[in-house]
Amino acid sequence: MKEGHPKGLYLLFFTEMAERFSYYGMRAVFTLYMVAALFTMESASEIYGYYTGLVYLTPLLGGYIADRYWGNRRSIVVGGMLMALGQLLMFLSASCVRPAIYEADGVIDPAVDNHLAVLLMMGGLFFLILGNGFFKPNIATMVGSLYSPDDKRKDAAFTIFYMGVNVGATLGPLLCGIFEGDYLNPSRFKWAFLCACIVMIISTLTFYLLKDRYVVTHDGQPVGIKPAHQQRAVKHELSRSEKQHIAVIFIIAAFVIFFWAAYEQAGVSLTFFADQQTDRHILGWEMPTSYFQSLPAIFVVLLAPVMNLMWDLLGRYGWEPSSVMKQAIGLALLALGYWFIAWGVKDLDPQVKVSMWWLTGLYFIHTLGELSLSPIGLSLVSKLSPKHLASLMMGIWFLSSAVSNMLAGQLSTLYPDGSAKSLFGWVEIRSLYDFFMLFVSMSGIAAVALACISPVLNKMMKK
Repeated sequence: MKEGHPKGLYLLFFTEMAERFSYYGMRAVFTLYMVAALFTMESASEIYGYYTGLVYLTPLLGGYIADRYWGNRRSIVVGGMLMALGQLLMFLSASCVRPAIYEADGVIDPAVDNHLAVLLMMGGLFFLILGNGFFKPNIATMVGSLYSPDDKRKDAAFTIFYMGVNVGATLGPLLCGIFEGDYLNPSRFKWAFLCACIVMIISTLTFYLLKDRYVVTHDGQPVGIKPAHQQRAVKHELSRSEKQHIAVIFIIAAFVIFFWAAYEQAGVSLTFFADQQTDRHILGWEMPTSYFQSLPAIFVVLLAPVMNLMWDLLGRYGWEPSSVMKQAIGLALLALGYWFIAWGVKDLDPQVKVSMWWLTGLYFIHTLGELSLSPIGLSLVSKLSPKHLASLMMGIWFLSSAVSNMLAGQLSTLYPDGSAKSLFGWVEIRSLYDFFMLFVSMSGIAAVALACISPVLNKMMKK
């Protein structure tokens, strides 16, 4: 039996880790940068939602081009360089930004001309979105190709690769957050964007130089090269069970929208809360706001083995919940996290800051919810999808994430600023307590509804 893993796995690990460093490092300071000099919190929330939403749409295009024309290798290199260009434009945007002067109503004084900074930022976002589309759907598919079909090391390989995702998501906000600026010195953010740019360039060049040597199959054949065009027989008719399986994927994807729309507040409203309403002092040192966005990734690394052990133990006694019920549990834990912080800010004076343990506790509970929902959902999609529609079904899953992130940006515009705000004219938000309870209600109702229909979905999943 072969011991250890092919060196190509660690090259892919490093490449993915660096890309996640770049993405999460930039995301950690993105809304703070916009609010510091360019936009109001409402406008920044909307832009954030559109950006993160499109990040999950472009992989459909990038995956198609890779499968049809370029192959995984070229797509990753092109995607990496486009994202590096995007981070460079973000750096240039912050380099020429001027400190904004806010009027009494919170609107930026039009006399401050930051049009060039905004134009460069929008260009940066465009290349980040486009580059991510080429990069995201291609690197993970190469991991499995490093091994023979019957190699028992494959599951461990994906576990190692997933750790790279979380290591990058942890380090990005921590290192880029060192260069966090404010409304008096918004240009300081440029160093965070430059840091993300440099890491992306190094990782892409490293992959380009070493891919031919290490990214090969178990018998030495290159992985991810340009696909050979050949006619393939395509099955168009679906059996009754396949139609039911596809229906289950659509239903679960609809519920997942509610989860991620609330969970992704981490990059918008929860960042505003960390910046404005959280006491971040530790022994005289003020922790950067963006550091909070490393907490979910840290908790994933710590809790994933515990969650797996728990499911195994429950399974031995026949108590393990079904996959659908685990999704409902994830939604319920999301509601619990928001209830926890809502309780912490109830009747809070807007001038008073709360302990950072409230926000830390929310992220801890939310990570438990993520581990109950996200990996289980991906597993369900892979198991239920007809083989000839597997890519399309995964695209549907990405589409639900895109909708979630766009909705997250819209919901963040309700973050209280002293005036009453409403959602569709029937939910009025006046305080932080009202705002957080909105997510308690939204995810709680979704959890109950999914739990109620889980027996039906379980029956549909059986062949």
